[in-house]
Amino acid sequence: MTTGSGNSHFIREDPWRIFRIMAEFVDSFETMSKVGPAVSVFGSARMKPGHPCYKQTVNLSKRLAQEGLAVITGGGPGIMEAANKGAAQGRGRSVGLNIELPFEQKPNRYANMPLDFHYFFSRKVCFVKYSMGFVYMPGGFGTLDELAEVATLVQTERLPRFPLILFGKQFWSGLLRWMKSQMENHHGFISPGDLDLFTVTDSADQAVETIMDYVRRVGPPDRVPEAFS
Repeated sequence: MTTGSGNSHFIREDPWRIFRIMAEFVDSFETMSKVGPAVSVFGSARMKPGHPCYKQTVNLSKRLAQEGLAVITGGGPGIMEAANKGAAQGRGRSVGLNIELPFEQKPNRYANMPLDFHYFFSRKVCFVKYSMGFVYMPGGFGTLDELAEVATLVQTERLPRFPLILFGKQFWSGLLRWMKSQMENHHGFISPGDLDLFTVTDSADQAVETIMDYVRRVGPPDRVPEAFS
C-alpha cells in the first residue's frame, strides 16, 4: 500500500511528466518525418577512431548516403560518430538522436540533423519508426537492447522484414551459437528460421547491397509501420 506522501508526489509530478513526453514525441516526429528513407546504425560509444570497425562504419555510412539513404545514430561518440561522419562525407542526411546521460554520451559534431532526448523510450521509437534497415556494429548493452527490440518486432511481424545486419562475424558468432543452441534447439524459445532474420557479414559492400536489394524490391515505406499504427 502506498503512503500518503508517495501518492501526493505522484499527483504533483507524474501527470505533468506526460506533457514533457508528448512534447518530445511531437518535436522528434516533426523533424524525423522530413528525413526520408533511412538506416539506423548501432554500436559501441567506446569504439576508438583507430579501430578497424570505426573505419568500416565510416565507409559503410558514406556508401549508404551516396545511395540516397539517411543514416540515423544515437548521436554520441564511437560507432555513432563514425556513422554520422560517413553520412556527412557522403553528403547525406546524418541524424543524431542524442540522449542525456551523466557519462559517456556527448553529441558528436558530424550529425547535420541533431535531436536531443530526455527519455530513452521516445528516442527508441524514432530509431524504429523512421528506419527501413538496421546495422549492428560491435557494441555493449545498448546495442544488444536495440538488436533484441527490433528483432522481436520483425519476428512478430509488427515490422516488415527489414534488413538486420550484424557486422563483425567474430564478434557476433558466439551470441548466435548460443541463440541456436539454447534458445532454439534446447528450449524452443525461438522457432527454426528466426535466426535467418540476421545477415552476418564483415563486408561493407555486402551490408550496403543487402539493404539496397531490399529497397529495390520493396521500395521506401509508404505507410506507418504496424508497430506504430
